[in-house]
Amino acid sequence: MAFDGIVTKAIVTELENNLIGAKVNKVLEPNKNEIILNLYNNRLNYALDINIHPENYKISLTTYSKPNPLNALNFCMLLRKYLIGFKIKSIKSYDLERCIEIEFEGNNELKDSVTYKLIIELMGRRSNIVFLNQKNQIIDSIKHIITKTREVLPAREYVFPEITKTSFLELKNFDEFYELISATSYTSISSNITETFIGFSKPFIQNILYNLDISDNTKDINDLKELYDYIVRIFSNFGTNNIYCKQLKNDDFTIDFSDFESDKMINFYIDDFYHKKEINDNFNNKKAELSKLILGSLKKCSKKLENINRKLKDCENMDKYRIYGELLTANLYKLDGNSNKVVLENYYDNNKLIEIPLDSSIPYNKNAEKYFKKYNKLKNTLSIVSKQKEETELELRYIESIVYSITTAKTLKDISEIHDEFVENVEIKKFSNKPTKKNKESDDFRNKIQKFNINNFDVYIGKNNKQNDYLTLHFASKEDIWFHVQDAHGSHVILKTNGKTPDEDTLYKCALLAKQNSKATLSKNVSVDYTYIKYVKKHPNKKLGMVHYTDYQTIII
Repeated sequence: MAFDGIVTKAIVTELENNLIGAKVNKVLEPNKNEIILNLYNNRLNYALDINIHPENYKISLTTYSKPNPLNALNFCMLLRKYLIGFKIKSIKSYDLERCIEIEFEGNNELKDSVTYKLIIELMGRRSNIVFLNQKNQIIDSIKHIITKTREVLPAREYVFPEITKTSFLELKNFDEFYELISATSYTSISSNITETFIGFSKPFIQNILYNLDISDNTKDINDLKELYDYIVRIFSNFGTNNIYCKQLKNDDFTIDFSDFESDKMINFYIDDFYHKKEINDNFNNKKAELSKLILGSLKKCSKKLENINRKLKDCENMDKYRIYGELLTANLYKLDGNSNKVVLENYYDNNKLIEIPLDSSIPYNKNAEKYFKKYNKLKNTLSIVSKQKEETELELRYIESIVYSITTAKTLKDISEIHDEFVENVEIKKFSNKPTKKNKESDDFRNKIQKFNINNFDVYIGKNNKQNDYLTLHFASKEDIWFHVQDAHGSHVILKTNGKTPDEDTLYKCALLAKQNSKATLSKNVSVDYTYIKYVKKHPNKKLGMVHYTDYQTIII
């Protein structure tokens, strides 16, 4: 993300115009990386969001509320103790560094006038929020850091992060700019500038080059002069509405200049941008975590089925052991001595000769008993394992349906519903014998289920097994029509008839929805079954979303 020194400078300029004199009403800490200051100034309420997440670090005004932990974290309690009731005296950034200083003034418990500083360092993994007293000593920080050059610990004097680059703001003219750029190893203009000057990012420089139609590899002094003038023009317009955030093609942004005034503050653009990114990141992370959990169960279930099939394969030979035992028993009078095998006539196969392996250490009758025991053991195994196979295959199909639900999930709520379903119906069997308490609110799907209108008929689509189960078995009436693709995981589609008879076009469009919301969405010639709800029943295994149905017709999509 291009949250560089230029963005920081633009945001701080806007904050100076709006927050000087603002009173601190509340201090919130939604998570270990974020502080939100609720402020009041000129009859307006503001919320200043300071986030030091390693990837989504930023500072901006925000309009989004966030849930807070019931028990406030230590740093939050510290800021509440010192800053509630204090006013912002000044806000400034250090050159073009991503470091911001907010100074607060007010009276302490003894009614003495004191000042405190909040230093926000936005530096990726090393981002931090440091709280200082008026002697520039650290009271505390969100992160305690010890390096060779500085210690960020309570009671230590605050030391600014080491600066190794040149300040563009201190340049007097283009000649100094050109001299510094020319002195670096020449790879590209954007690389040279970002390696030389504080606070510049490649997207910022590359966007200017694009606006000026200049190559990133140019060495022409006139091109460089144009670039320099454009940068100076941007800096000279900080604090005006001509500076705005520009969306780039690669889901990034940068600061740019326009002759037309922007109607949106940079603070709120940044707020919207990172809020959307945070939601997407949370969704992707939760989806990945849940996928890993469910795929683990799927792997275990598949392995269990493999073991069952192996046992069933062993049971294929059980009749052979019964025949061995019977032939040995029938021919005991002919056999004497000890041997490791015997050849007998098999009266089950036209008296063809059959060789029977033997244990020479025991008598022939004991060998027969041994084969009968083996036969009975395999017979019992077959009975038990056949039932286990049926149950395991159903479990496997059910887990696969949950995997499909994850692929179609689009929001955090969808992921949460799938997680609850998985825990209640799969994991709970492994880790607990206690039934889970159902949350009535989570079972109310009326406002969550997708609803369409087709030819003046209401059509509902379940997004996961819980919703499918609710729609088909609880929500739909007997005369409503149910749609589902054949032999594939997918959504239950319910056509509410309300006593009317839908035409063929309506039925076809509902079947099309069933195909589009199934695993077969990309397949050709998909069969979609439909029938009245009264012919759809809960599957005997009582798995969520699984049903069996009769009296159906089929539409080929």
